[in-house]
Amino acid sequence: MYSKNDLIRIAQEDNVNYIRLQFSDMLGTIKCVEIPVSKLEEALDNKIMFDGSSIEGFVRIKEADMYLHPDLDTWLILSFEDSRYGKVARLICDVYTPNGTPFSGDPRYILKRQIEKMHEFGIADFQVGFEPEFYLFKNDEKGNCTMEVSDLGGYFDMSPIDGANECRREIAIELEKLGFQIELSHHEVGPGQQEINFRYGSALETCDRIQTFKQVVKNIARKHNLTATFMPKPVYKLAGNGMHTNCSLWDTDGNNLFYDKDDSMQLSNMAKLWMSGILNHARGLSAITNPCVNSYKRLVLGYEAPVYACWSDANRSSMIRIPAARGNATRTEVRNVDPMANPYLALACILACGLEGIEKKVDIIPPVYDNIFELTREERESKGIQNLPENLKDAIKELRKDKLLRDVLGEHTYSKYILAKELEWDEYRVLITPWEIKRYL
Repeated sequence: MYSKNDLIRIAQEDNVNYIRLQFSDMLGTIKCVEIPVSKLEEALDNKIMFDGSSIEGFVRIKEADMYLHPDLDTWLILSFEDSRYGKVARLICDVYTPNGTPFSGDPRYILKRQIEKMHEFGIADFQVGFEPEFYLFKNDEKGNCTMEVSDLGGYFDMSPIDGANECRREIAIELEKLGFQIELSHHEVGPGQQEINFRYGSALETCDRIQTFKQVVKNIARKHNLTATFMPKPVYKLAGNGMHTNCSLWDTDGNNLFYDKDDSMQLSNMAKLWMSGILNHARGLSAITNPCVNSYKRLVLGYEAPVYACWSDANRSSMIRIPAARGNATRTEVRNVDPMANPYLALACILACGLEGIEKKVDIIPPVYDNIFELTREERESKGIQNLPENLKDAIKELRKDKLLRDVLGEHTYSKYILAKELEWDEYRVLITPWEIKRYL
């Protein structure tokens, strides 16, 4: 762990001239205040202030003053940044109010609060691995996105068919310079679609990393005259971008609490309660894990994206899948999450739903092995299989009914989030689309 003096010394030794104090808004967008290195000591004393009234989901004008408290262990020198004016480092910050208390609407604080609750259960760690997918599109000579895919490759294709190979490799190299342990990178199903996976870790650390990951992907893509997007469904009839979320709980002795060698599926009862808790809240949870209008154009039949709230150790159409590996690798893969989700809020809500299943010992939902797509609605309902919401409006309706998720988000974020999403839906609802012009004009 770094100390204040460590960072001041490192900044001097490594010729760091600027520091970005980063945080995330309610929707998961990375924000920052940049300071010269001469202000670093002041920043490490938690004295840097910013206007919170300008940030999505934060505070009103009369409550504007907020303070950034850097997490010293998030110090990174951003090797991909232009260094003409000296090196740039970053610190991820927690947001505090002027009275010295954590801001209740800070997404990072919302996740921390759920992790503390998990510790009260005697569970030591919530380990998470994200699998983020993204598309690369060509830019024109002015650097504007053309929406033309970067290549015509498909799943696991190689160059020359995979025309984005060099860009993807450079992204992986830059991530490694920042301390990421890259596990694999490859071309995904859609033309121009990519996936780069990095090693799992504790929930808070992994959320910090996925925010940095997105920043690196977009910056390196720009150097290749490409635009990277994590939009869930950027192209009609092509595969959507998911962010499969692999979860496991661990005890203080380093044992994976989801593994049971004596169970027929080698899954512990805790793992089954965990999944049942998540599935019980799946419809309201979708408003957080699939947060935008476009999210629901990915959650449709025919593209390996889940449509129904169920689990299986074999069925890739299920919302939660159990990958084949067992022992310490036993995990639950939540497949409906997309990369537009605020990772801190998504994990806070997933954790809370799973913990409720464990705490209340809810009825365990059995796995599904049938081809769900061939079942009638009545057959699905008889098996307790719910549909995921078909659009953002329905998801927000479900979120409004979910008391647990309201408690997790806190009254401040809950009310502002719903308001923002209802405004988003209303704006979309009255929009005249090219499809309508083509069909009706």
